Amino acid sequence: MTKVAFCFPGQGSLAEGMGREIAEAVPEARQVFAVGSEASGLDLEHLCFEAPLDELVDTDVQQPALVATSLAILAALRRAGVEPDVVVGHSVGEFAALAAVDALGTAEAIGLVRERGLAMAEAARRHPGTMAAILGLEDEQVETLCRKILGVWPANYNCPGQIVISGENDAVEECCAEAEGLGARRAIRLKVSGAFHSPLVARAADRLKPAIDRIRFADPIAPFMSTVTAKVEPAQRLGSLLVDQLTAPVRFTQAATALVHDGVETFVEVGPGNVLAGLVKRIDRSVRTFSVNDLASLEKAREALAR
Repeated sequence: MTKVAFCFPGQGSLAEGMGREIAEAVPEARQVFAVGSEASGLDLEHLCFEAPLDELVDTDVQQPALVATSLAILAALRRAGVEPDVVVGHSVGEFAALAAVDALGTAEAIGLVRERGLAMAEAARRHPGTMAAILGLEDEQVETLCRKILGVWPANYNCPGQIVISGENDAVEECCAEAEGLGARRAIRLKVSGAFHSPLVARAADRLKPAIDRIRFADPIAPFMSTVTAKVEPAQRLGSLLVDQLTAPVRFTQAATALVHDGVETFVEVGPGNVLAGLVKRIDRSVRTFSVNDLASLEKAREALAR
């Protein structure tokens, strides 16, 4: 039997009506939105079923809406008999990944993510910054630029030839210009409200830590691959990693590579969009990917993977 990894997307993977179809068809999925609404204080059914995109883009709303949708799709996959051998999440997707292996409850995960989004939004207001994707350079070239230019850091290792930088506005602009001078194919400024995954949002980590410290993490029922360390991590490490995650780079390339080396041949993206499936294919073309975000893709995954 092929080893299956469930991967949970991060901020930016959102769409209007992203939770409606599966929630209307699967009662367990609909229940996720009810539980999550109570935990977050947001009307997640409205946000994920009906709201226009401009209601979803703010960090403090987008993050709980995204994680709730991922966990609703997870509930539908479970009902269909599809289970992971290991889980991994991109940035805020780690909270959904931890709920998927019962290290966190659904209400705990969505409640924490609401607090995380509020903390990140506040930190971004206090220390403005931005992010940009550098395409077509080696990771080491971008790392060298970030060491040379004060106020910019590697933020997301997404796949070979795609690394996101984060930092002060002028420093990011300078890094983009230098990257293009080195032969980068493109340097794309991202539509984000802050310099996430950088020291500029350290205040967010300080605010989130007390909420994390109140959680008692259970032993994961399947391995959790951290994108902070690119290692499988135990329950006693999870709290500190979720705090560190806010200012540390997302090592998705390294984590996915480690999973492939450990025998994972199938990656199932659990959430809106298909960003992670595309990244995984660029990391290793030999793996099989599924993006599950509606009933048609759910059925396709069920036919291929149900046990």
